[in-house]
Amino acid sequence: MSKPPIPVGISARHIHLSKEDLNTLFGEGYELTHFKPLTQPGQFASNEFISLEGEKGSFPRVRVLGPVRGQTQIEVSLTDAAKLGVKAPVKDSGDLEGSAGITVVGPKGKVTLHNGVIVARRHIHMLPEDAAQYDVKDHDFVQIRVGDASRSLIFDQVHVRVTNTSKLECHLDTDEANASLAKTGDVCTIIK
Repeated sequence: MSKPPIPVGISARHIHLSKEDLNTLFGEGYELTHFKPLTQPGQFASNEFISLEGEKGSFPRVRVLGPVRGQTQIEVSLTDAAKLGVKAPVKDSGDLEGSAGITVVGPKGKVTLHNGVIVARRHIHMLPEDAAQYDVKDHDFVQIRVGDASRSLIFDQVHVRVTNTSKLECHLDTDEANASLAKTGDVCTIIK
């Protein structure tokens, strides 16, 4: 029996800030303000932006996502990394060991990070009941088919992340989306 398709979300470059870096960039005691909720429960796009400055280039308006985290993390595509001149490794969110450094500039200050820049590994968020339906478990890797019929692609090594607070969604970055003509709101299919 075929499994239902999975919604796709395209992740553009963004930053998650630690409380310490938020204070440095926006001022002591600053709190992020909500622009809109994201699909994953408790996550939101804020009204705040920062600038990223790399060895070769910069991006002036990078959205801050909330809530604050224990460590600052910047997620970019491989194309973004090349423009910035940073060697960002493909990593799971939160795994910052060996990641690239960069300078982050806010309205009240700047922070030079020795690590924190990654290309997020493509992944699927699932609840335990979703995992049972798709016959997968946390930290499995699957193949998916995604994209416009004229240019659909099969992506290998898609990381399955199962938690009790997830909403079913596959996250791809802008390079992956552009290659397959996928956009937020499209669907993908696990083909194992």
